[in-house]
Amino acid sequence: MLHLFQVGAGSGGMAVLDLVARDSRVTRVTLVEPDVYAPHNVYRHLFPPSAVGRLKAEIASEWIRAIRPDIVFDALIADITDPSKQAEFIHRAKECDFGICAADNEAAKFAFDALMRAARKPWTLGEVLSGGIGGWIHCFTPGEACYGCVAGYLQREVTEQPAGPPPDYSNPNGVQPETTIPANKASIAVIAGLHATVTLDLLANVGGREPNDKRNDNSVASDSSRLVPDSGFTSLLFSLQVVSGVFETAYRAHRLRIPRSPTCLVCGTSLPTPTGEQLDAAVDSALARLGVR
Repeated sequence: MLHLFQVGAGSGGMAVLDLVARDSRVTRVTLVEPDVYAPHNVYRHLFPPSAVGRLKAEIASEWIRAIRPDIVFDALIADITDPSKQAEFIHRAKECDFGICAADNEAAKFAFDALMRAARKPWTLGEVLSGGIGGWIHCFTPGEACYGCVAGYLQREVTEQPAGPPPDYSNPNGVQPETTIPANKASIAVIAGLHATVTLDLLANVGGREPNDKRNDNSVASDSSRLVPDSGFTSLLFSLQVVSGVFETAYRAHRLRIPRSPTCLVCGTSLPTPTGEQLDAAVDSALARLGVR
């Protein structure tokens, strides 16, 4: 019996939810999604044209309940970054067993990362690169690299490339000269399928420790290891197209093990424990560095 907490039910997020919610281990879903299903969404989404104009969260609820009438589905019509909703989000994060992020903007990813780290819950993130040339699947475990660590690492890797301008892998929605065409449904489906497959694999060991296990709970690594199995990577990059200077081979997987960074602006261990205002400033700085603000 697993409770999933997901943000985002767009073309990729809904595809992931559709696949993961079919697993009998999943008995409850909390979905955060504020958007309305628009005409331009139809060509890349699971939802039918007849649903245009309705809230995505409500359509998603009907879609999943049609497949799994037994599932408990909570649809929250809200933005994950909305300050007025944080108390509710914190409560849901504490209740859940696993998180799935399918948000398409950096602010939402950082906000979800903060919620899941505070609740000490594992989560995955899927990102489709601009133009559908490939995508990322990231796995996050309590005490290990946060989204800030991963985004910072990928940003440094990009800036160190001698030939430019390469794509900014930490900003999959960024406009690139070679990839200004939106991803098609087939490309989105491939990355969503990988995201769902990795998530289902990690769900196998969620909650593996008994409540009366007297292991040292101050050990972050020990606690996190019982929540999810070792996937062998923090970030999986999968190419779908050959793009000169970016991907030399299509359909190739690249696995990265990204360590927690002691100088990360979000979770850095070498920095003094930040106040709420300092943490907000650090997140703003991280977003600015990624070109979001």
